[in-house]
Amino acid sequence: MPSRFPMASRLLHWTMAAMVLAMLFIGIAMVGSLADYHRLVAIHRPLGILILVLVALRLANRLIRPAPPLPLDMPGILRLAAHASHALLYTLMVALPLVGWTMLSAAGNPVVLIGAWHLPPILPPSDALHALLRPLHTVLAFVLFATFLVHLGAALMHALIFRDGVFQSMVSWRR
Repeated sequence: MPSRFPMASRLLHWTMAAMVLAMLFIGIAMVGSLADYHRLVAIHRPLGILILVLVALRLANRLIRPAPPLPLDMPGILRLAAHASHALLYTLMVALPLVGWTMLSAAGNPVVLIGAWHLPPILPPSDALHALLRPLHTVLAFVLFATFLVHLGAALMHALIFRDGVFQSMVSWRR
């Protein structure tokens, strides 16, 4: 049975899971609600930047405190899928906020964090680049949502079918 992830890793994981899920639903609500659009954008933008900061912390944490080993009897194809899906999740958690920030810069819109505090543009305004980045942001969000669901499904398989301790290594809060 694998050992547990360190406490910092578990806290970052579950905090970011909730934030990413919230971001995905806020993004869907932004598209579907003209009445609440500005309020949702005011949440979506700083939350995206917070996710970018936390994923950087998470990557640093992962370098300092590596994940516990997968079970020795886990088939190679499942090991590969686990590592590939984690790499994809991390890539998307970095790419989506950066594409969003770049998209807003191309549109000439600031990324407002709190009050008058905002991020500088990544590049100068460009209608052509904005037209390219807007659908890319949407596609990446759908890919993240699909990857999130696959990750959740795999976690449930480890918990309910394999019972190999992988799920427990991320959810156990007892000593």
